[in-house]
Amino acid sequence: MEPLIDHIHITVENLGRAERYYDQLLPLLGFDPLLKEHDSEPEHEYHIVEYHSNALSIGLVNRRDAYKYEKVSRRRAGALHHLAFHAGSPEEVDALYLKIKEIPSVIVHGPKYYPEYCPDYYAFFFKDSEGIEYEIVHFDRAEYFPKQKG
Repeated sequence: MEPLIDHIHITVENLGRAERYYDQLLPLLGFDPLLKEHDSEPEHEYHIVEYHSNALSIGLVNRRDAYKYEKVSRRRAGALHHLAFHAGSPEEVDALYLKIKEIPSVIVHGPKYYPEYCPDYYAFFFKDSEGIEYEIVHFDRAEYFPKQKG
């Protein structure tokens, strides 16, 4: 099996606010706005907005009312710490940085090299409207992680 992620569903505090944000963010990352879907199962307090590309789908799911007083922590077991998207070049990282700042997003760290990861690791980190952290990164993945044989 090839290790490809098919879809990711992320629970958000405010589905309407998150949808407005992701409507701006995800087209920058290659998602087709025409492939956006809505679905709902009210009997399960489940509402989802799903964004698709030919490589990956991302769904935004509402938080259940029973959890409205729980504080979100990316360091809690079972939580998403951050999600990284691979850019084609350092220049693409820089271009995305400028566009993502305009959405607006909370910039955690601006674009820079992280030689502690590998010499050409170039990235920036930001948070979305719900406080979820993302990374846009470029490095030569094939050099460090060559394709497995057989």
